Amino acid sequence: MNQPKRYLITAALPYANGLKHIGHLAGAYLPADIYVRYLRAQKRDVVFVCGSDEHGTAIPIQAMKEGITAQGIIDKYHPVIQQNFEDMGISFDIYHRTSAPIHHETAQEFFKALHDAGELETKETEQYYDEEAQTFLADRYIKGTCPVCANPGAYGDQCEKCGTSLSPDELINPVSTLSGKQPVKKKTTHWYLPLNRHEEFLREWILKEHKDDWRANVLGQCKSWIDGGLQPRAVTRDLDWGIKVPVEGAEGKVLYVWFDAPIGYISATKQWALDQGKDWTPYWNDKETKLVHFIGKDNIVFHCIIFPVMLKLHGNILPANVPANEFMNLEGDKMSTSRNWKLEMQDYINDFIRPENGGSQMADVLRYYLTTIAPESKDSEFTWKGFQDANNSELVSIFGNFVNRTFVLMHKLSGGKVPPYHNAIADDADKKLGADIAAAKTNIERLLEEYKFRDALFEVIDLARKGNKYMQDKEPWIVAKGLAENPEKQQLIDNCLHLCLQLTANLAIFINPFLPFTAHKMLGMMKVVEKMLGWENAGSLKLLSVGYTLRAPELLFRKIEDAEITAQVDKLKAGLAAATEQAKQNETNNKVETTNTPAPEAPVKPEIQYDDFAKLDLKVGTIVTAEKVEKADKLLKLQVNLGFETRTIVSGIALHYKPEEITGKQVVVVTNLAPRKMRGIESQGMILMAEDNNGKLHFVNPEENINPGAGVS
Repeated sequence: MNQPKRYLITAALPYANGLKHIGHLAGAYLPADIYVRYLRAQKRDVVFVCGSDEHGTAIPIQAMKEGITAQGIIDKYHPVIQQNFEDMGISFDIYHRTSAPIHHETAQEFFKALHDAGELETKETEQYYDEEAQTFLADRYIKGTCPVCANPGAYGDQCEKCGTSLSPDELINPVSTLSGKQPVKKKTTHWYLPLNRHEEFLREWILKEHKDDWRANVLGQCKSWIDGGLQPRAVTRDLDWGIKVPVEGAEGKVLYVWFDAPIGYISATKQWALDQGKDWTPYWNDKETKLVHFIGKDNIVFHCIIFPVMLKLHGNILPANVPANEFMNLEGDKMSTSRNWKLEMQDYINDFIRPENGGSQMADVLRYYLTTIAPESKDSEFTWKGFQDANNSELVSIFGNFVNRTFVLMHKLSGGKVPPYHNAIADDADKKLGADIAAAKTNIERLLEEYKFRDALFEVIDLARKGNKYMQDKEPWIVAKGLAENPEKQQLIDNCLHLCLQLTANLAIFINPFLPFTAHKMLGMMKVVEKMLGWENAGSLKLLSVGYTLRAPELLFRKIEDAEITAQVDKLKAGLAAATEQAKQNETNNKVETTNTPAPEAPVKPEIQYDDFAKLDLKVGTIVTAEKVEKADKLLKLQVNLGFETRTIVSGIALHYKPEEITGKQVVVVTNLAPRKMRGIESQGMILMAEDNNGKLHFVNPEENINPGAGVS
């Protein structure tokens, strides 16, 4: 494998609208940091960029909740999130901000380049508009009743009670969160990235070129999107908060956050280069650069489909890999900020990373446990008992125990100095330990290059386990008891402790990408400089010079007591109970508001002429078969007999009717509607439905069965 000339590593930009929990840490930032620390140890040219995502509706919505400005929100949370990452040992080369002028300039230049090259499309669509507030409404500024669970406080993009993804058009009785009034539909023009033009490129690049080196979960999600048929994606929004669209006719519009946020990687690289007096362009334009995105699975589409299309059109390099992680749950349930079922980095820092509680070593304990349960191929789960066991049974009893015993015995049996090694009496156990160290280097290196961080960390701990067994088998403390009668046995003690000390030095190198605070504490005990952590030293049995005096042993990790774990579980349950009670109160308030507010009358659409109506070809059809569409909760695939032919029609009625309930039912079909692909299925018409005040859909059909194909006029 040819080694890249340089590396650019990115971690997903976190929204600066609140504190981030350990699921975020485990999903993107910790694995990225492990990989980067390994590359630095290899003396590779690597830049690690990240920063706060400070645009999008999440920011002004949080600002409204806290009663401050959007700028106030990002200025509040950006430094806190940055400090949290630092406390957890995440070693960005730059942690930037998308509110920075250089980012606005970079994003606008990027958009303008695509626009001027004719790579964007403009479309006129209808969007909800608040006449009182005189503004178009983003999805999160619209609330209404969820069509699935009847939650009266569902948002236009998602119901936070049942978790269903929604669009504003699906809400029952939608209202603007700005004025509390019913919004109207108003025409607006936006710019779109025509992803449909690039399906062939994406299929070739992702599904063929990267079928063997990208994770299965990433390939699977990409394949599902591509097979479902890509559609143009809007890259602009009618908002006040964001980056202004830099073309004529775009007044009052900003770049959509998913378009500007990934460009934040580029602007961060630019700022880093300015700060370091370097040229940023090779990191984004030179094909000898390896670009790797570390993200969670909810960002796969943006980083594997949308952003690569943008990069390709702009003339930049494409990511070599996107090792996305799945989600991490907490104590048997999905982490949720709204339900207060979470463990924020700040909470962990407050409770554990204090001098009297272990200090920075406790950051390493969390890094260790999160890596051992990393959701690399499927969702995983954090439990406080698992956290305690990982620390007490592995870090304390295996890794820390080996290092401590080695130092204690070295001071007791070798005068605090590195003893000599006597080749003449080396036995098979001595030779095997040396071979185990060399093999560990090879295995750890391979696994890190393949982004298998969980397995790589296991190799490190397993090597410490082998060290413990070697020492236990050699029993130098027993041998020492017979030195008066057999002083030549000192050589056996020398060999054992010499190899254990060399293994300790190797463990510092191997553990450094994972537990950097621990590695540096070990350097202090060995009285060696950071240079020793260079990967070129790994596997060597001559890292510590014979006769060199080492410091007294220090415990690397402390035992975590049961009372600490009980306190954390109780704290978690109390937070959930408080959030549940608040949610009940909010639901009661919403019901009262709904009861006191008369349902708005259905607005009448603009007047049309008879010729407009006559363009519709409405016919009676009979549903022959019905089945659910895979991975689409709302869609049914229907075969409808129209008399002269049977058509496939995809209809969004799965939440209202079971397939077996509607087989044989007669319906009215718009037969001359242009075909449309939905989830990879071409829908050849539309079923007419009526919606009652409760949001229930009803078929529009003849009173009595008539021949399929009969016209409706």
